[in-house]
Amino acid sequence: MAITAAASRLGTSAFSDAPRVELRANWSEEDLETVIRAVYRQVLGNDYIMASERLVSAESLLRNGKITVREFVRAVAKSELYKEKFLYGNFQTRVIELNYKHLLGRAPYDESEVIFHLDLYENEGFDADIDSYIDSPEYTNSFGDWVVPYYRGFNTQPGQKTVGFNRMFRLYRGYANSDRAQAEGRMSRLARDLATNRPNTVVPPSSSDTAFAYYTPSADVPPRACLGGSFGESGRVYRIEVAGIRQPGYPGVRRSSTAFLVPYEQLSSKMQQLQRTGARIISVNPA
Repeated sequence: MAITAAASRLGTSAFSDAPRVELRANWSEEDLETVIRAVYRQVLGNDYIMASERLVSAESLLRNGKITVREFVRAVAKSELYKEKFLYGNFQTRVIELNYKHLLGRAPYDESEVIFHLDLYENEGFDADIDSYIDSPEYTNSFGDWVVPYYRGFNTQPGQKTVGFNRMFRLYRGYANSDRAQAEGRMSRLARDLATNRPNTVVPPSSSDTAFAYYTPSADVPPRACLGGSFGESGRVYRIEVAGIRQPGYPGVRRSSTAFLVPYEQLSSKMQQLQRTGARIISVNPA
């Protein structure tokens, strides 16, 4: 059964029929590798991991039956690899958002959850904060010792708040997206809405059929649609949204976002020109 009637349009179809990944009794080496890959994918936010970065010791303990899948998840989440990817250099609210996503498969519901983890991190440290997710009744009831955490924020489950469904879309940007490759970078996605106790608008992920790479634009961004007229031989006009474009002059300043309306015939050359400046192209859509 599809997660929603519009699962494909919302970009959640990858989870509609996907079975839970679980390490069961009498597992094979292939089963174990599937579990290990699923843990890395989930806990590391679908970020690329090189063979040299794998936690060989923790994998060996799991293979030899010395630890459970839950403990392997804990090892990955406490690893220096995880800290380099998601802790160092990130605003603390962003770290908490990602911990909820990676370890509990959902978004924070309200500001009180963020405050709890801020206090725990400040008083007892990062490892104790990670333990609070993995040792929680919520983790136990949802995943137990042998199921790999998954994005359950898209499913209707006991104890889940409706607002979590909307908030999850601000953290999840598509099945092929990485948590370190999103256009908004290290910025918190939910801080403002959590602080004001407001629900989020559902913005389809980039991998859905009609979506775009979501980015909160500045007030000076041109409108999303052309208000009339056309130019170019084909009459087709495209809107290119760009982040981090460098302004001319000294000192070099990068604007948070801007956009260009470009004829179809000039689209390719304009994109190449923008990329040479070091700007990041966020979306390309018909105007």
